[in-house]
Amino acid sequence: MRAIITILAVVALGSVPLWLRDPYLLNALITTGIFVIGAMSLNLLLGFTGQLSLGHIAFFGIGAYVSALTSLGFDIGLPGDFRLVHAPWPPIAGFVLAILVAGLCGYFVGLLSFRVRGAYFVIVTISFAEVVRLVALNWVELTQGPLALTNIPSIALPLPGFGELTLRTKFHNYYLVLVVALIAYLLIARLVHSHFGRAMRGLMENETLAVSVGIDVTRTLTIAAVISAAIAGAAGSLYAHYIRIIDPEVFAFINTVTMVIMVISGGKGSLAGPVVGGLIFGLLPVALRPVMAPEAQWIAYGGVLIAILFVLPRGIVPSLAQRLIRRRSRTTALAPVALPETGAKEPA
Repeated sequence: MRAIITILAVVALGSVPLWLRDPYLLNALITTGIFVIGAMSLNLLLGFTGQLSLGHIAFFGIGAYVSALTSLGFDIGLPGDFRLVHAPWPPIAGFVLAILVAGLCGYFVGLLSFRVRGAYFVIVTISFAEVVRLVALNWVELTQGPLALTNIPSIALPLPGFGELTLRTKFHNYYLVLVVALIAYLLIARLVHSHFGRAMRGLMENETLAVSVGIDVTRTLTIAAVISAAIAGAAGSLYAHYIRIIDPEVFAFINTVTMVIMVISGGKGSLAGPVVGGLIFGLLPVALRPVMAPEAQWIAYGGVLIAILFVLPRGIVPSLAQRLIRRRSRTTALAPVALPETGAKEPA
């Protein structure tokens, strides 16, 4: 049943550019899809290991900057009158490097920060994101600082025998984001349903018991952090090549908060939760903009979030699934039970 629902959802999303002619709405869907990928990567940590990272946007921004600089090239000075010169590479190479570098950063951050828990882990992740933001802001020779990196080339896919397809239009970018989101979804689904996924859930539910049966806490959480950071880096790369301009504001704390809202409202620990929450809270500002002033939009945004968490405290997807299961159980319990025939005749 879940597989059928997933296939129908993919088909429905895939048909959108065929009938949606409004470029503004299509742009909103593309940027929302990119942040949904980021929310899915955050859900791997928050929903399946129980670790709240409020610096997750750092990996998104690292992916964006790595991909942009790889495709633009750079020339920076090094100590000792040396210079590091990098000629522009194809954007697809930047996309791959963004995944690798973001995953490597996730490894080092996870290796250091997973030795602490709770509020200490949150502080470490926030601090890491702020350090990366300050580097992007102040290393002007490399990142252009507040002036931003501009004219970032669009991703081009090689087509053997036909040259390459440059994904400049919204139509092309919509399907690119959809394909990457689908790959990320399937990868996370395969991971959480594996032995490694059961180890992650075990750590979240009872770390002491998980350690007693031989689960390596630091190793498990670090691998989860690497995969989560790599997916966030892929989302950042898509963002940079679609928007084609990137500045230190990509590391803004509100972007992490947006991802957390998508995960919590949709239902942390569920595969479809970040997708549902992301679509709602990614497109809600678009729906509110024509009818509300900017200040009122934030009030309505917060009101919708509070209403969802009040009515569906576990998030949209888990709460609705739980209610559906209860309804089916109640229907089965109330269904009439046919008595077996015994062959005895009723008394006259």
